[in-house]
Amino acid sequence: MKIIEGGVCAAKGFKAGSVRCGVKESRTNDDTAIIFSECECTAAATYTMNRVKAAPLYVTMEHLEDGVARAIVANAGNANACAPDGMENARRMAKAAAQLLGVAETDVAVASTGVIGQRLNIECIEEHLPELVLEDNASEKANRAIMTTDTKPKTAAVEFTIGGKTCRIGGICKGSGMIHPNMGTMLSFITTDCAITHEMLTDALQENVKKTYNRVTVDGDTSTNDMCIVLANGMAGNTLIEWQDEEYQAFCKALNEVNTRLARQIAADGEGATKLVTCTVKNSRSEEAAERLAKAVVGSNLVKAAMFGADANWGRVLCAMGYSKAPFRPEYVSVAFESAAGSVAVCDKGAALDFDEELAKKVLSESEVTIAVDVNEGEDSATAWGCDLTYDYVKINGDYRT
Repeated sequence: MKIIEGGVCAAKGFKAGSVRCGVKESRTNDDTAIIFSECECTAAATYTMNRVKAAPLYVTMEHLEDGVARAIVANAGNANACAPDGMENARRMAKAAAQLLGVAETDVAVASTGVIGQRLNIECIEEHLPELVLEDNASEKANRAIMTTDTKPKTAAVEFTIGGKTCRIGGICKGSGMIHPNMGTMLSFITTDCAITHEMLTDALQENVKKTYNRVTVDGDTSTNDMCIVLANGMAGNTLIEWQDEEYQAFCKALNEVNTRLARQIAADGEGATKLVTCTVKNSRSEEAAERLAKAVVGSNLVKAAMFGADANWGRVLCAMGYSKAPFRPEYVSVAFESAAGSVAVCDKGAALDFDEELAKKVLSESEVTIAVDVNEGEDSATAWGCDLTYDYVKINGDYRT
């Protein structure tokens, strides 16, 4: 497997494009994007766990019932959630894209992100979407068009081999705030030229999302609009993957690489964040317990604040583990902080260690920090990703609507 460039345009037969429609008047850059395949794709998706779901999710669910699609249309600036005429406008958005592309309306998935509770200006999308031009290398343009409070595009792509054929998977995503396990204001669009059945694609995506996007937290809020969509057009020419065999495992490994990279980028670009915080829990009784512990640590506001201040306050780590409801024995736990500046052990068998505070400060001042936890009770492990909590988070969200 090789890391490559190209995002959603890395795989054969995929194009992308973006245009400014004026969904949000104050926005001056492109706000609507399309990802399109030259031929029909098998399609799979996962959606937010929030009981309140935006209209585009319901429309996408309807359109993907048959397991096929050709395109994704997405806008930023308005979530079309809890909004007047929500379903009608989501369908009109799909229809506008379908007319531009010359495909069936049901072959278009729809996504939106932005402010909740305001009517989507569908008229401006219908007016300006025909101006969008599809290009072979427009992945970044499409990525920027779906950004809201994101500070940078988020992309990943890999090349791998299935049955002697070169295949590619690439993706883009957006997500900065309202991010919590079980997905949070997060849109992820993945494309691949690998030939795989709808059933196998669905299994691969659902299993992988559990270990990537669902292990990211920024602020504890789960959005109304989250979704991850994968389109597979089969243009690589490999033998169709229809069983969970070695070729399926190779596909899953490549998908995991792309989604892990995207998930880490979401965590690192959390609203106001200055650093990516990773928690790895090893030697746990089960992967489920390790995951619950790791999520609790990166989700703790006190831990996040300590990371912002580069304060080696390891007691907050054990405190978060303690309310995670995961089984572990505090008296067995060891904790260390790690980064490019080094490693410092701060806790052993649930008790404090003497450590160099100056070294700890240096370790925690890096842009990427790992909280390494060993519960010394089993053989399973899990990793979760988050970020620090800064003053800017409140500034960004204090007037987000206005």
